[in-house]
Amino acid sequence: MADKLTAFTDANWAAEVVGSKEPVLVDFWADWCVPCKTLTPIIESIAEHFAGRLKVGKMNVEENPDVPIQYDVRSLPTLLLLKGGQVAEQRLGLVSKENLIKLVEPHL
Repeated sequence: MADKLTAFTDANWAAEVVGSKEPVLVDFWADWCVPCKTLTPIIESIAEHFAGRLKVGKMNVEENPDVPIQYDVRSLPTLLLLKGGQVAEQRLGLVSKENLIKLVEPHL
């Protein structure tokens, strides 16, 4: 995983995401998900674009089953934008960099 991205897990979710002072963009993914792999460079670019203002990371749903169940993640990729520990936005499937920027900016 790129240095810009945080690896979110069931174990670090409360500290890294719910307790974050800055908004958090989470990409729920799995190794077998082809659209997830297509989305990765876009997520990395978003992390670079909003460095210092937005925490960006990925959660492997096969290695971390608890959080995806808690947030009702049923399809991949799923993107959640959390602010103050609460879901502010959700997107399913592939999203362009331009649309992700439009999604994130109002929450910064």
